[in-house]
Amino acid sequence: MYDRVGGEQFFFDLVGRFYLGVGGDPVLRPLYPEDLNESKAHLALFLSQYWGGPTTYNEERGHPRLRMRHAPFVIGPLERDAWLRHMADAVRGAGLDAGDEEELLSYFEMAADSLMNSR
Repeated sequence: MYDRVGGEQFFFDLVGRFYLGVGGDPVLRPLYPEDLNESKAHLALFLSQYWGGPTTYNEERGHPRLRMRHAPFVIGPLERDAWLRHMADAVRGAGLDAGDEEELLSYFEMAADSLMNSR
């Protein structure tokens, strides 16, 4: 996927579109720090690595441990749905072919579901 979508820049652009939604979302915005730049970089590097790019995320932050990193936040259906809505909008705005778009959306749905810790 990393090579098919054009490398790291794709993931930084995807994350930029995603955070445009998060920045104005009354459900999600309170879960993030005031300055979103570090969060953006972490997500873009994680996604780049996950989809076949360089291991910069692991080198800078160690193993992703996504559930552990998200454990301090209450993530229920409302938060999951809001997060997934913004990420789906970001993916759909990328101009990918249908197969790559579906692959990304499937992953993000699985990831969003796996991080829920509240019902």
